[in-house]
Amino acid sequence: MRFPIQLLQAAVLVASGPLSGLALAQSQDSVPAKNTIPASANSVPGRVIGNINPRTWGPRHSPIVQVVQKVRGSVVNIHSERPGTASDPSGKVNGMGTGLVVDQRGYIVTNHHVIDEVNSLRVRLADGTSHGARVIARDPETDLALIKIEVPQALPVAPLGTSSDLMVGETVIAIGNAFGYEHTVTTGIISAINRDVALNKDMSYKALIQTDASINPGNSGGPLLNVMGEVIGLNVAIRAGAQGIGFAIPADTLVRVSASMMASRRRHIQPGLVLREEHAPHQQDATGLRNLIVDRVDSMGPAGKLGLRPGDVLLRSGDQSFTNLLDWERCLCEHIQNDKIPLQYQRQGAVLQGELSLEGPNNRLAPDEMAWERIGLRLQPAQPDVVSRINPQLRGGLMILAVRPGSAANRAGLQRGDILIGLHQWEMVEPANLAFVLNHEDLPSMNPVRFYVLRGSLLHKGLINLLDTP
Repeated sequence: MRFPIQLLQAAVLVASGPLSGLALAQSQDSVPAKNTIPASANSVPGRVIGNINPRTWGPRHSPIVQVVQKVRGSVVNIHSERPGTASDPSGKVNGMGTGLVVDQRGYIVTNHHVIDEVNSLRVRLADGTSHGARVIARDPETDLALIKIEVPQALPVAPLGTSSDLMVGETVIAIGNAFGYEHTVTTGIISAINRDVALNKDMSYKALIQTDASINPGNSGGPLLNVMGEVIGLNVAIRAGAQGIGFAIPADTLVRVSASMMASRRRHIQPGLVLREEHAPHQQDATGLRNLIVDRVDSMGPAGKLGLRPGDVLLRSGDQSFTNLLDWERCLCEHIQNDKIPLQYQRQGAVLQGELSLEGPNNRLAPDEMAWERIGLRLQPAQPDVVSRINPQLRGGLMILAVRPGSAANRAGLQRGDILIGLHQWEMVEPANLAFVLNHEDLPSMNPVRFYVLRGSLLHKGLINLLDTP
């Protein structure tokens, strides 16, 4: 028997249009316009002795309180606006969700269903400031997405743990934008691991964490934390009609997919190596440790020229230490060709240092030529204002000037005049973005790839076989 599973993003009606079919709904009146506490409820400070406030001194300053204080700043509240339905196009649907800061430059991971088909996104930080956001990459299959806000200062980053050593019964903490009550904290335990659940005939999840920590609409994309303050999962769904049955995407899936989405920000540079994570054995009262290991090296690429070998352990680059694949992609993020990054690594117990000189991909074809030869598309960057008029959230896209008959693009149904805005998890703003996907080392496992195009004022989706060349 299939039980009803519902996503956690809440939607509220702010115009006369109907609510989103995917989200749990409530009336606008039941959502607080802002979180306020009467002055009389919390206006008398405790007597301070030195730097210790007796109100939080001793057993009251519990591990859970410490976790909240440690992580709260890296949890954000997401507010979205969707268009009304075809029967009432004037209506607007507001949604809410949660996000997790994974890079101090403003990169935030959340659930794909939180940002799917929205016209605008705003992110509210723990300090109360609000920022417009745009989608960088998306992975509908795992229900994850990467968004970006522009901030003048470095943001606190959520400490990412591992889901490889979870224990049924261990204490967990959830933080999220529950029903619009920002930064709501709840606690519980891990009820089960490796749960497979189905939302509907088109969407299912594999190997989720089950928890009885109270999670509600608006918690989508918020962290599930252990008592060390590490993110062990991302809250995603609840069992409809049940009490204390919620689900979270495991942290290891979160890290792997987020790293892949972050890779789109490399600006078409390749380090010339393949990495893997190794988990140290779990120790009592401690989390498992992870190492980032060099698995394969292109002898003619940047890593090979530096002298890296399989089995080397990457330690750090400047202030950025490496414990997982996402750390590595954060290090490379926003670098361009010919940039040099310092690298510290370990080989057989000895710590070595060098400089990695980043190069472009080893391909003689220019990106626009590659698009024509490989999949049959002539492209040019679309005018950003043309795209933003259709959807203000988008930075731009690639206008399709021609489609070669019999090509992969032709078989996928792409048409002249379409504006290609996304492939798989990544935005398409310039031809180099498409070349990045075509050269991606994981393309065989990703293929066929989902595409997103604007056709007129409507968004169309489909699949294209990027390895099916005539």
